[in-house]
Amino acid sequence: MMFLRLLNGPGIAGLAAALCLALLLVIQKGETRHWHKQSDRFERLQAGEAAARAQTVANYRAAAAEAEAADRANAARVAGQQSTINERSSHDFEARLAIARARYAGLRQPGQTAADPGARATAPMPGISIAAGGSAEGAGENRLPSSDALVATEQAIQLDELIRWVKGQAAIDPNAGAPATP
Repeated sequence: MMFLRLLNGPGIAGLAAALCLALLLVIQKGETRHWHKQSDRFERLQAGEAAARAQTVANYRAAAAEAEAADRANAARVAGQQSTINERSSHDFEARLAIARARYAGLRQPGQTAADPGARATAPMPGISIAAGGSAEGAGENRLPSSDALVATEQAIQLDELIRWVKGQAAIDPNAGAPATP
């Protein structure tokens, strides 16, 4: 019977308010559970993304290190090839000059003197001949004087070896050892 006394206007309003608050509490509990689940899912997604990013960074670093090592190996290969070409060209140049000078020395007349009598490894510089005060050295028909012929031969050999050297250097493919890019 006491309960009936509470069923008056303010009692019903209080009971309705209590029921509404209880209903809101139940709804809020459901919402809280829902958002906790969502939060956990988002945390897992974020952790997965962070792990994927870390793996991507590690992959890029490994690829960069591999490319750098390949570049160093390729540069060493190219430098070795260039060095071989340089040595071969220098040897061939010196050998051809020695042959040309020996031929010139064998062809010289006994009264002629060399422009640079010193025996050096480099091409001699033309000097003033002893006969500079006299008449010019006679040339055969359509031929250079023998001293000028030696200088011209040396320059021709030098240019020929330079052309061979340039062709050899140009034949080196600096990208031959480079890995193919996807």
